[in-house]
Amino acid sequence: MLVWTRTGKAVVWIAFALVFGLLVLLPFLVVIAAAFAGSWNGVLPSDPTGDHLRQALSGDELASLSVSLQTAFMGGLLAVVIGTWGAMAAYGSRFARVADAMHHLPIAVPSVVVGLGLLVAFSRQPVLLNGTKWIVVIAHLVLMVAFSYGTVAAALQRVDPSYADVAASLGASPARVLWRVRLPMLLPAISSAAGLSVALSMGEVGATIMVYPASWRTLPVSIFALTDRGQTFVAAAEAVVLLATTVVLVVILDRLRGRAVER
Repeated sequence: MLVWTRTGKAVVWIAFALVFGLLVLLPFLVVIAAAFAGSWNGVLPSDPTGDHLRQALSGDELASLSVSLQTAFMGGLLAVVIGTWGAMAAYGSRFARVADAMHHLPIAVPSVVVGLGLLVAFSRQPVLLNGTKWIVVIAHLVLMVAFSYGTVAAALQRVDPSYADVAASLGASPARVLWRVRLPMLLPAISSAAGLSVALSMGEVGATIMVYPASWRTLPVSIFALTDRGQTFVAAAEAVVLLATTVVLVVILDRLRGRAVER
């Protein structure tokens, strides 16, 4: 650390705790408190109830959670496949910088712009996807592929290419080198990319709200709609469900990444 005295370290830690508590921890605590509040007319909530959480886990709200999970796995995992392929194809190529720029372009602009572009592109023949779930999946795929590409591309910079060269010199075909050497060495990075893509997809709302049909409404869109109608407590309960589900998914994918590292 840059601070060496005991008093200075104490001041730094207190400042960090205040900033972290106010900007990160407090909003989560407020949302959790609102999810179980029957009313909130003072400094603290009152009349605790579980009705909001039960409502968030039933009917259309539960269907929205299912839609979010399906979209996250389809869009997020497809983004991992495409991002991994793109990173490996661009590695060592003279077009690597162009590929890097193209893969990161979707996150360089507001997500609503991506949603509007997809809405315009797929609202007419020959590819008519507007009004279907696939336009939502594609929106998440487009936004998540940059993170998958970046994660795998960074891992490729640290991988020793001599292993693949030795395997090829011993007569292994390019496909065998890919499946038995390159991909296993990148498996931890691919697992990390999967966790990041799924987690970000679960919370994506900017592009989704531009393209989603009524039959394929994700949980973040439901939370936005409830908040817009003034149903803050139910929206907070759905936010708690979304947070808990995302944390569970990230923990599971992180454990898979840990096993990949051990291998």
